[in-house]
Amino acid sequence: MSGNKRRVVSAVGIAVLILSAATGCTFADASTQSTPAPTTTVDPDPGRDALATVTRAQVEAAVDDLPDAVEAAMDASGTPGIAVGVVYQGEVLYADGFGVRDVDSGEPVDADTVFALASVSKSIGSTVVARAIDEGYVTWETPVADHLDGFTLSDPYVGAHVTIADMYAHRSGLYKHAGDELEEIGYDRATILQRLSLIPLAPWRSSYAYGNFDITAAGESVARAAGEDWADLSERLLYEPLGMTSTSSRYADLQSRENRAMGHMKRGDEWVVTPDQRQPDEQSPAGGVSSNVTDLTTWLSMLLASGEHDGERFIDADSLVPAMSPQIVGSPPPSFGSRAGYYGYGFNVGTTAGGLVDVNHSGAFLLGTGTVFKLLPAAGLGIVVLSNASANGVPESIAARFLDIAQFGSERRDWLPLFMGVFEGESEPFGSLVGETPPSGAEPAQALDTYAGTYANDYFGPATVAVVDGALELWLGPAGHWPLEHWAGDEFVFRPFSENAPPGSISKASFDGDSLVLEYFDQHDLGTFIR
Repeated sequence: MSGNKRRVVSAVGIAVLILSAATGCTFADASTQSTPAPTTTVDPDPGRDALATVTRAQVEAAVDDLPDAVEAAMDASGTPGIAVGVVYQGEVLYADGFGVRDVDSGEPVDADTVFALASVSKSIGSTVVARAIDEGYVTWETPVADHLDGFTLSDPYVGAHVTIADMYAHRSGLYKHAGDELEEIGYDRATILQRLSLIPLAPWRSSYAYGNFDITAAGESVARAAGEDWADLSERLLYEPLGMTSTSSRYADLQSRENRAMGHMKRGDEWVVTPDQRQPDEQSPAGGVSSNVTDLTTWLSMLLASGEHDGERFIDADSLVPAMSPQIVGSPPPSFGSRAGYYGYGFNVGTTAGGLVDVNHSGAFLLGTGTVFKLLPAAGLGIVVLSNASANGVPESIAARFLDIAQFGSERRDWLPLFMGVFEGESEPFGSLVGETPPSGAEPAQALDTYAGTYANDYFGPATVAVVDGALELWLGPAGHWPLEHWAGDEFVFRPFSENAPPGSISKASFDGDSLVLEYFDQHDLGTFIR
């Protein structure tokens, strides 16, 4: 979509929003009262009221369908590589790969190929927190500021009292994807978390806005409580004891894997390896995990066993169940009689058309990742789908088809074109001038040195405009650098390309005396810079 509404695919889990239209499992902006943590009383037959009946025969039929479903999705989309894993009642029924992990090398994907997971990292990180709770470092209700020195928000009371649970449920009052724009221009995690204090807040605990650095702040607080780096803590508490030897919360570990999938983007009609692979370490708790279906089926089996692993208690149900239970409305019903979607602590929670609880999350990087897992806890069934293509809805369509067959014996609707169509809309370039050309006979610019100088902004830091070889250039943050092209009068443009700015994006840079407004960075009214 063109215009001023920012389309952010990075680590979003955006697909769950689409899935809600048909399965009632969503997230979106909403207002609701905070709900208390659920009890952990075990229902002896949690699916007894469901209309759908999941049987082994239907699950096996859904598994048998997977190769054809994956191949059809790859043919329709051109997705280079996909890996799929299925667990059912404690057993791994399927784990395999399709296509290639790198279109240049042609090396095949298999069950051990490691992919960047994007926002599926939120759910994995939530289980790290649950284990930390069991270890006594924190509780879900521990304020983030208790262990993250200097942390606050623009409302000091909220900053002092907002909890790990609040941040993992996206109910802090921060706007959607707060902090992502700072990461994009090169700021480190510590700086980003400090500058969250400059963002005006929506009502605390009564508004939902999906993000990455709210969860990152909570994860960092937990790590500080344990006296460890987040990646080290994740490895010690989760990956190592579960035997997830190919899983990490460090980008360097992904880079070092011989059997790893490269991110891919579309250039015209051709899929190519993304020139700059997504490096998400600054938001590691929310988007920095890499793994494969071999490891993830182990993790899914543990979740489906309500925290047990190899017949022994691994995570206490009192720590885990609240994370996988509704804690805030993620999206209100879009129409009378339709289902709402909910968010827990790093998990989406909804209900399928067959009446079964559906716990899930998607992940998406514009620079080359699409992932999803879905669980039907009452049936003991889970599926994970990983891809190395810029998010296009293919993993979600494969998972939706699989669960339809497992519940109803056949696919209820053709999911692939639905998901692909919505994702295509999510990847349209940003900017009110997209598709426009400079006006003929436009008023000329002033002398270029009239615009040069350093323009201050508390949130983004200084923007520097300089004349270089007879043209203007813009520097912002540690890594933001663009040429400025004249458009008309005192208006110039620059062309961002990043995880949050699809190819073809164009942003106005509007000068007015000592004021500079950068359209791309002004989507939350924070993009005015003063010389």
